[in-house]
Amino acid sequence: MLPKFNVLTPEQVNQVHEQSIKILSEIGVEFSYQPALDVLKGKGQRVEGQRVYFRRQFVEEQVAKAPAEFTLHARNLQHNLVVGGENIIYMPGYGAPFIHEADGTRRNSNMQDFENFVKLSHMSPNMHMTGGNAAEPTEIPDAIRHLKMVHSSITYSDKCFMGSASGYDKANDSIEMAALLFGGREVIKEKPALICLINSVTPLKYDDRMLGALMAYAEAGQAMVIASLVMAGSTGPATMAGALALQNAEVLAGITLAQSINPGTPVVYGSTSAITDMQTGSLSIGNPEGALFTSASAQMARCYRVPSRGGGGLSDAKIVDAQAGYESMMTLMAASVTGINFVLHTAGILQYFMAMSYEKFIVDDEIAGMVLRYLKGIDFAEDKFAFDVITKVGPGGHFLTQKHTKQNHAKELRRTQLSDRVSYDGWAKEGLDTNKRAERQWKAMLAEYQAPALDSQLSQALHAFVEKKTAEYL
Repeated sequence: MLPKFNVLTPEQVNQVHEQSIKILSEIGVEFSYQPALDVLKGKGQRVEGQRVYFRRQFVEEQVAKAPAEFTLHARNLQHNLVVGGENIIYMPGYGAPFIHEADGTRRNSNMQDFENFVKLSHMSPNMHMTGGNAAEPTEIPDAIRHLKMVHSSITYSDKCFMGSASGYDKANDSIEMAALLFGGREVIKEKPALICLINSVTPLKYDDRMLGALMAYAEAGQAMVIASLVMAGSTGPATMAGALALQNAEVLAGITLAQSINPGTPVVYGSTSAITDMQTGSLSIGNPEGALFTSASAQMARCYRVPSRGGGGLSDAKIVDAQAGYESMMTLMAASVTGINFVLHTAGILQYFMAMSYEKFIVDDEIAGMVLRYLKGIDFAEDKFAFDVITKVGPGGHFLTQKHTKQNHAKELRRTQLSDRVSYDGWAKEGLDTNKRAERQWKAMLAEYQAPALDSQLSQALHAFVEKKTAEYL
């Protein structure tokens, strides 16, 4: 892997930390969930109403208990993932309520879309896990959406997946389903199989849904991304330094709570911070400031010796056009070269997290493959200098027919999956643009999809659990 690119100096990292500690100790964070308040009060923190004021020493001691890296376990052992260190994990978008079609029209996303993105992620060599809520199944009652999504994630892929973070009960359902799959709660407590996304409510608040889920996952020893989305200029200061300090304070507060509940709980330092577009008042994610937030967050996570999460192929575009391409490449490259470990929203996202696109998924998957190849760098082993074959070919020759080329080109030179490289005449026979090629590709992938085998008894047990809980909730 290539060396990490740092955007902050060590002094600036320390400045962010000091400002964050000042925020935590003097301003405090609101926790709208009594069990969380009880935990922190029991640990000696000052609690006034729902606001918690953190002591520096307590925060630093608790954060230091989080592991520097951990393994997420998949039902196919070949898809186990090490989170942290030099590792990078790509997965699709998360939480979008809409689908943008290739013709620019928009519709509500549904369960079929969710299942399709699980299948596409399962088939992609560049998506390391299927993620979580890749497309919101809006036609499914909210009370049971989590059951349907977790069940589908297990059924349609044997890669790692994410669980629900919509309150204690739904989080616990996700944990129970993972326990059924892997052989019990004690098994997954020893070998975590789930990760969820816990978001603060900026500025300086955690609500009851997120806190309930955080406590459920911490008690069960499952992993969490603890993230903050500061919108610089609206939910946070318009200055990037101030927004970064605010984000850092919120993330530290969440990590501190998780470690207070269960020391050693696997956590990921998460950032989705970006800017408010002052012309429209909307969130903007496909911009250099957002890329800088991501890059700085990778450094803050390394400072605390925990894995990091940052945005992937992010764009404010409404269709898969040039804007979608250049914004997505910038944001994914920034996350990747600065050392982000866990990359949500790698593929498919449009319109500042609001929509998924099948064509964008394929375009972003191509970008992800390009970036992964870039991160491999150049192999400088002695035989890679190819002196013997250069001697053999000599001046004026070519290497196309050389055995050395046949042996090495597939390892060294990435083969494009989507990009067009044929001659103009060859291209003109069909004249397909990137959107059309992407549409053809995702449809072909779904037509070729084959579900990974799942033990019939496990399948029946999971189905029975979903039916039982559905009856309870409805």
